[in-house]
Amino acid sequence: MKKYDTLVIGHPSFDFNIDWQDNLITELGGAVFYSSASAYAGGNKVGVVTKLAEKDKDALKQFVVPQEDIFYIPSKKSTSIRNKYFTADKERRECTCISQADPFTIEDIPDVESAIYHLAGLIYGDYADGLIEELSKRGKVAVDVQGFLRHASGDNTQMYFENWADRERLIPYITYLKTDAAEAEILTGEKDRAKAAEILYGMGAKEVLITHNTEVLAYDGKRVYTCPIKARSLIGRSGRGDTTFAAYITERKRASVEEALLFATACVSSKMEKLGPYKGTRDDIMDYIRKFY
Repeated sequence: MKKYDTLVIGHPSFDFNIDWQDNLITELGGAVFYSSASAYAGGNKVGVVTKLAEKDKDALKQFVVPQEDIFYIPSKKSTSIRNKYFTADKERRECTCISQADPFTIEDIPDVESAIYHLAGLIYGDYADGLIEELSKRGKVAVDVQGFLRHASGDNTQMYFENWADRERLIPYITYLKTDAAEAEILTGEKDRAKAAEILYGMGAKEVLITHNTEVLAYDGKRVYTCPIKARSLIGRSGRGDTTFAAYITERKRASVEEALLFATACVSSKMEKLGPYKGTRDDIMDYIRKFY
């Protein structure tokens, strides 16, 4: 039986990214794509469970993790998203769901052992009911709430955010919960990120990570930690939160909250300076810390 430090479960996305000057970049994206790369960079054994259409299977070659650790499941169609950015810092955008791949069920999870089961979702409906509860019996569950707050009415429809109806029932099963600042406000009604993290912890999450364009915040029920983002360029902005979360949760097996937060924030700061997923090594991240932190 294969053993992993983290098993990342999610759909890659064929993204059409249009910047504020109407320049189009077509690239592979998706939380599973960026998350698996940063987890692997930290020196971890990483597995990927993913779905996309048979005709798109060659896209799996773009993943950073070894191909033998990718568990591919055919889907009727692949996920594809159009992102229109309205500002140079890419903080304001309009997202359109071009198509959404089939959801993941407990039957899709391979017979492996993993310390963490990381749900790296994109759109509500990516995961079948009952999956979080079942995975929590096997290991720690990590959830990016984007996949539970961002909705689409169907193909070629604009996506919108809606509060997670099952949050109070399901959050207690989650060890690591990740949101960005806007998602944290939707979940809690609180603009203050530290207060929002405390509320989410109170709902049952064991550790909360909240990303922002200036810093990353972590809360473990004892203390609020923050670490500044020091990227010198925003060219690789796509996948910022995904990169951070995966680096953080895998680093926690060997480091304190504060140390893992520094490692993850340095990783994403470096990643944002280049297009695509993070392709450096653990040594590269440590060198970035020495230079800029």
